[in-house]
Amino acid sequence: MTASPVPPASPSILQGEAALVRALGPFQLGASIINIIVGAGIFMLPALLMGRMGTSAPLVFVAGAIAIVPIALCFSAIGSRASATGGPYTFVGAAFGPFAGFLAGALMWFCNVLSSAGVAAALAEQAGNAWSVLREPQPRALFIAAAYALLFALNAFGVRLGARTIVLLAGLKLTPLFLFTGFGLLLVDWRYVGFAADASWGALGSSMVLVVFAYSGMQTALVPTGEVRDPSRHVPRATLSAILAVVLLYIGIQIVCQGMLGPRLPGSTAPLADAAGAIWPPGRALLLLTASVSMAGFLMGNLFSSSRLLFALGRDGFLPRGFGRVDARYHVPRTALAAHAGIALMLALIGNFETLALISGGATCLLFAAVSVAAWRAQALDLRGAGEPFRLPGGSWPMPLLAVAILAAILATMTPAQWAAIVVSLIVLVALYGVLSLRRRRAL
Repeated sequence: MTASPVPPASPSILQGEAALVRALGPFQLGASIINIIVGAGIFMLPALLMGRMGTSAPLVFVAGAIAIVPIALCFSAIGSRASATGGPYTFVGAAFGPFAGFLAGALMWFCNVLSSAGVAAALAEQAGNAWSVLREPQPRALFIAAAYALLFALNAFGVRLGARTIVLLAGLKLTPLFLFTGFGLLLVDWRYVGFAADASWGALGSSMVLVVFAYSGMQTALVPTGEVRDPSRHVPRATLSAILAVVLLYIGIQIVCQGMLGPRLPGSTAPLADAAGAIWPPGRALLLLTASVSMAGFLMGNLFSSSRLLFALGRDGFLPRGFGRVDARYHVPRTALAAHAGIALMLALIGNFETLALISGGATCLLFAAVSVAAWRAQALDLRGAGEPFRLPGGSWPMPLLAVAILAAILATMTPAQWAAIVVSLIVLVALYGVLSLRRRRAL
């Protein structure tokens, strides 16, 4: 049988990858990566890490950086070879076929929508500390709904507007953090900062999980690769530059928090704000505001990139065709934007940051492992698009093997309950793939 004729698209709607605009350069892409990585976690991490590792906590960020660099190299390599919109969905699908790509894409979107909802809930809690009325259920719900409505509007009227907003939020968030770190390093009490690892293996393992979670985010920021100019050059450059900037920033923040608060740090519920207040009393309010801007920046970047993932799934027939359509005037996938924002809103209204973040944590490690293996296969097969691709140092397999080994060690620290949640999610995803495949066959 021949395929059923597809009704012509509305003049205000475009379909497919070619409808997107390659408007992102290395600076915008790098800002998006930093904007998503530096989200809500770093504003709580210094206290949690010192509670586990004592004065040697800065070493965990160094260890985390060593762990994340092979993963970032794998993302850079596969991102320079598979440049269509979709991120890990496109990367894994290009290397291993549509079924593996669908699993990677669906699993990633599941993680993204949960993390978006969790950070939105945390943002509402942060606002509730300033205005107690927002702690009540109805005002809280209205606040979260207004936040997502604003984020949708900023994303819905052109990729350039969304990209500029991401750069603006990154600047508003990062400028106070770099100033806090720069001035703080001049004033720290180095008695409370150590570089001799004396913590237990269990404490180190749980700390590494927290640090790798804090470094994650590039998988989401690289979804709109189809809107990047010259991706074979810009994706590796933006990814590695962003990771280096984040590593240096995180180490500096940990040292300043320890050096300014000392033994008080593990008990702090707002460690950066408390450390800023110790440097300069008005700085506490500034860092509390920075935390809110950081969370808003994360939500902006998450919506921008995750909507492109839904677009890619719709473009390739794994979701209804409307998800793969793009507004002709502004060249954005509005259906995908609305779907991601709407589902995240519903989850944020019923959940909290800790619960939602824990559900998505382990799945991110599985996703990283899948991309690392895909990078090996892509280079071994010499898959490539336009331009000369980035080649992994040492050949096609050493870096992916190192990345997978690191991720396996981290996954080994997960509890049976966390593994059960991931396995159930994978079973649901496989069943969904079967239903959608059957529907596509019946349409032929």
